[in-house]
Amino acid sequence: TAKSRSVILVLGAEGTPEYGRQFATWQGRWTEAAKRAGAKVRVIGRDDDEKTTDLERLRGLLDDEPKEGPEELWLVLIGHGTYDGRTARFNLRGPDVSDAGLATMLAPFRRPLVVINCSASSGPVVNRLSGPDRVVLTATRSGSEENFSRFGDFLSATIADPAADYDKDGQTSLLEAYLAASRRLAEFYRTESRLAPEHALLDDNGDGLGTPADWFRGIRAVKKAKDGTTHDGHRAHQLVLVRSEQDRRIPPELLAERNRLELAVTQLREQKAQLAEQAYYDQLEQLLLELARLQEKIAPPH
Repeated sequence: TAKSRSVILVLGAEGTPEYGRQFATWQGRWTEAAKRAGAKVRVIGRDDDEKTTDLERLRGLLDDEPKEGPEELWLVLIGHGTYDGRTARFNLRGPDVSDAGLATMLAPFRRPLVVINCSASSGPVVNRLSGPDRVVLTATRSGSEENFSRFGDFLSATIADPAADYDKDGQTSLLEAYLAASRRLAEFYRTESRLAPEHALLDDNGDGLGTPADWFRGIRAVKKAKDGTTHDGHRAHQLVLVRSEQDRRIPPELLAERNRLELAVTQLREQKAQLAEQAYYDQLEQLLLELARLQEKIAPPH
């Protein structure tokens, strides 16, 4: 099982040297953040190896990754993308990877997964890859947003930026990085007096719909999710690449259990209106007692 977090960075076909330089900069920021996080980092698309294609390398790295465990796997796609009305593709050197192909490669995973597609036309990936204990983030909300996407630039700059730590808990979560990047991107287009040609999406409740950043107030989505699912954002807020000193000391298994219980409390609170009052408070008390017992394991009283 996964004892440590893994970050796989995929650099796509650059198209032009100028794009290549930008993609290399974004990848460099991710690599630096992942190293600070103590994660295992691999980069595809930078070295020349004529024996294997980048698609084969990606498949090989995913095959080698543990399929279960408490620690997450982060897969970050940096480059260009296309959509033909049916299939979203991420442009690799050599054969591209399709949304369906990626779904097949990721199907065996039962550990937490973060998939970030920074390319144009990446929106359909949300629906294709959404699932339990997965956070899927795309640079666009649809396949038809096909202009070059700058979202990856801003996200690579916010993923470990203390200025994006909105709740001031000493670490920047994936949700906070997403919101900060989206706000800075919107500001960029406003300053340029241009209509924004891209709108990022975040899906972490498994409903395959995704939530744009402007549906959040603070770090909470205010738009209603489909029946029975929590709002998007709660799971993404639990996932942090560069963890605080405090969270680094917590064993991965206990951290995963804390996240599970906190998510269950959130889910219960969002379903309060559908439950009888006594049933709601009975369930809440049970979860809070479990959390209190877990907290004693994490930080035993002196």
